[in-house]
Amino acid sequence: MTVSSLLFRVGAMTVQRAKTVLFAWIGLLIVTVATMFALGGTLTNDFTIPGTEGQKGIDVLAERFPEMSGTSGQVVFGVPEGEDIRDHQSEITRILDQVRELKDVRQVADPFDDSIMDPIISDNDRYAMSQVQFTFGLDSIDQEQVDKLVAIATAGENDGMTVHVGGQIMSLTEIPLSPLEAAGVLLALIVLAVAFRSFISASVPIISALLGVGIAMTAVMILSAFVPISTTTPTLAIMLGLAVGIDYALFIVSRHRDQLAEGLSVAESIPRAIATSGGAVLFAGTTVVIALAALVVANIPFLSIMGLCAAFAVAVAALFAVTGLPAILSLLGNRLRPARRLRESDDDAASSRAVPPSGASHWWVSVVTSHPWLTIVSVTALVAIMTVPAVNLRIALPDNGVEDESTMARQTYDLVAEEFGEGANGPLVVIGDIITSHDPLGLMEDLKNDILSMRNVDRVQLATPNRTADLGVVVIIPREGPEAVSTENLVHDLRSAAPQWEEKYGMSEIMVTGSNAVGIDVSERLLHALLPFGLVVVGLSLVLLLIVFRSVWVSIKATLGYLFSVGAAFGMTTLVFIDGWGNDLLLIGQVGPVISFMPIILMGVLFGLAMDYEVFLVSRIREDYVHTGDALESIRSGFRASAPVVVAAALIMISVFSGFIPNGSFYVQPIAFGLAVGVAVDAFLVRMTLVPAVLQILGERAWHIPHWLDKQLPTFDVEGAGMNHRFKHLEWQRRFGAVVARATDVTVADRHGEIISGATVAIHPGEIVKLRGAPLATEAFLNVLGARMRPTDGIVFVFDTSATDESSRVVSRTPFLTERSIELTASQQPRLILVNRPLRPREVQLIRENCDRGGAVVLGPSAGTIGDKVTEYAVPTAIREEVLV
Repeated sequence: MTVSSLLFRVGAMTVQRAKTVLFAWIGLLIVTVATMFALGGTLTNDFTIPGTEGQKGIDVLAERFPEMSGTSGQVVFGVPEGEDIRDHQSEITRILDQVRELKDVRQVADPFDDSIMDPIISDNDRYAMSQVQFTFGLDSIDQEQVDKLVAIATAGENDGMTVHVGGQIMSLTEIPLSPLEAAGVLLALIVLAVAFRSFISASVPIISALLGVGIAMTAVMILSAFVPISTTTPTLAIMLGLAVGIDYALFIVSRHRDQLAEGLSVAESIPRAIATSGGAVLFAGTTVVIALAALVVANIPFLSIMGLCAAFAVAVAALFAVTGLPAILSLLGNRLRPARRLRESDDDAASSRAVPPSGASHWWVSVVTSHPWLTIVSVTALVAIMTVPAVNLRIALPDNGVEDESTMARQTYDLVAEEFGEGANGPLVVIGDIITSHDPLGLMEDLKNDILSMRNVDRVQLATPNRTADLGVVVIIPREGPEAVSTENLVHDLRSAAPQWEEKYGMSEIMVTGSNAVGIDVSERLLHALLPFGLVVVGLSLVLLLIVFRSVWVSIKATLGYLFSVGAAFGMTTLVFIDGWGNDLLLIGQVGPVISFMPIILMGVLFGLAMDYEVFLVSRIREDYVHTGDALESIRSGFRASAPVVVAAALIMISVFSGFIPNGSFYVQPIAFGLAVGVAVDAFLVRMTLVPAVLQILGERAWHIPHWLDKQLPTFDVEGAGMNHRFKHLEWQRRFGAVVARATDVTVADRHGEIISGATVAIHPGEIVKLRGAPLATEAFLNVLGARMRPTDGIVFVFDTSATDESSRVVSRTPFLTERSIELTASQQPRLILVNRPLRPREVQLIRENCDRGGAVVLGPSAGTIGDKVTEYAVPTAIREEVLV
């Protein structure tokens, strides 16, 4: 059974049980919401990778120097200008003593104590900073304890001080959403209303997407109760779920409305829409899911979880589109039917095709295909210009410096950078095994001096052995902030110097760690993962498109177009977020490296979306080419038919993604912006401009595929072409009467040539058909009718079932009597009995009974005849005589 036939049955079943299906989806949403609140999952911003040097160092500290492990916080005390913070030492000490009493606090640094480390007091003597170390990690922040710390610390404001609390403990643990995301959905609703000219029809894709997103998001939150999930993960799932959910529903609703306009009933139209557009939706959804799930190739746990959760959201959107959406369409009934019925008679249709096409789509494709080389050069040059800024693309793991300026976390970050140096927000930690040293304190002092002499080091805050004097720790404050290139270079310099220090001081296992070093390790691992992930995506793109379009050139062209879109998205994201162009205009409010996983997420999502637009546009062009054989005119006719839906789908995507950009989370903003740019470039420059121009130049060659490759590739009916054949078959029966079997333009060939050439026959209930012709041809035709052999070309239906798409069902109703078969048995079900051997007396009686029930019989040359009412059919063949022998 093909996907399209299965979807047709699902659509038909949903129409019959619309309320039950819809209530089941709503019930699932209620259950997931209730479970989410019952489990109380929490989110984190713990972006770590096991196995990196930075993470190994964190693990060593947790085991051998626990006072420096866990999640840290900063408490900054300040006094007005002209005062000295030391005058408030007693009040600060009292507050810090209270902080030490909190159950999860492991260590509190006294900013005035110089016995172990340098005092942490600003140069102007107005500020003092204490580091508070908690026992919990970033993946399990106890918000209650953080709130208590803030309450205790801010009590110092009653003593005439300002108090700011920041650091890792203030990491965002909520989904960063704002009303502007709703504005993006509202824009999508406006686009739909314009496309459908109906508010009710426009509302359906929005409702469909919201239901799917609700289930996906609550499921992700349930999962967060068991595994660490970042705050970016549900936001990404919401963004993608909304975008693809609306688009997928748009394709199906658009097809449904077109069919209603042609005069189909609601019950007829819904299964057809699901079998055709629903197949394309499943293909598009599958490509996005595969691309996102392929993020596991990077072997980075948090990225794998992010990709799988986003893939789950897309899968739910696609599944709801082919199951829940039909229920909504069924309940709305004729309220979605366009006001003007567009059904035409054949004469009307013929006359309408004679009218010269017009409209924006026709004008655009005419311009593009009239000057194809100019179009290709222009698009390539424009995309190249958009891609050039990508050479400056820098990635990093954002910290509190990207939070909103109104938050305490951001205010503390800025205050620390201003008063204690930018590097104070991202100290580096060098650790090493000093168990063989006889003078651990002297060794640490010498190591401190060596580090101080290195470039990009501002100061060494701490250099000490642990309590058992077997591990040395040096805390380094870089000259610039965590995201600076100089800080990244310092990490590499420290690691390069490690072998020399191990030899010089007798140390071993020297590692550079700390949250800043871990972030740099994560960024570098993600950067290195881009190439293998890109190869997987590009390779997958080529294979999928070869299967769908059976064309080498179309596959190569589409894959190159995807790379164009990715390059332009990278370039424009760099221009806005790193170079700062238009940053304030878009209400981004932050200039600096984009989040580390933006490039790989962008590549994965754009792959799926690019395949989506390619399928919807090019499949219609190919369909017209198959019907007409005119490669050049098919470009124009196919483009005119599919362009409006592609434009609406792209505008919806851009609207949804744009809602996550202004005043949004800096974790999500570059991803949303890159996707919006990528979709715009892919839809309008690549698919709707470059693709027609390239196809115009290729002409007939666009649809060529080597025969050997065609035989190796599986068949995937994306838009339900097989079901379209079935619909046409049913329409034929309405006009000419019911048939048991019908073959149209059937051709069978082998390596020697054609065995059957264009066989067309209709076998009616009760009819006995006697085949004439070459034995090889008649034998092959019997096998084709019984679905034992797949024709090279043509269409065969038996009891309204496709012999090529649902061969097992046809085989069950077509007993084939040959010299090797057993005797025919009785059956109450009408059958198409195929015979190519002499019949036995009882079999003749069973055949007559079968014909009386509405079945039919096809006799081969070896079967003889049954009675006088036999219809003869000569099987056409073009095969050479010597081959037949």
